Amino acid sequence: MPDVANPRSFHVTPRAAEEIAAIAAREGRPGAGLRVSVSAGGCSGLQYGFALEESAGEDDLVVEVGGVRVYVDGVSLDFLGGAELDWHEALIGSHFVVRNPQAVSGCGCGASFAVG
Repeated sequence: MPDVANPRSFHVTPRAAEEIAAIAAREGRPGAGLRVSVSAGGCSGLQYGFALEESAGEDDLVVEVGGVRVYVDGVSLDFLGGAELDWHEALIGSHFVVRNPQAVSGCGCGASFAVG
């Protein structure tokens, strides 16, 4: 659940951590963590980015769940503070979901958002 009380936090669900570990293993990079970032773009103005990385950057928030690491850089954390990363599975596809209390609107696919 998003942590609106702590704007510098970022939560990762156990299900998201399991999927990160599975993706890293399939890619032959079992020690890699997941970088979650925000950049300009998408239909709502800002978009989420996901990429495997071997280590944290100097200003990264590092969240560890079940031995899996997630990295969020300081600039992205300004837009992701208090948010939660989860994994969603459906018949039409599976993907990471960011529940972001700072997002005031988003697109239908959930990949981009706007802040107030």
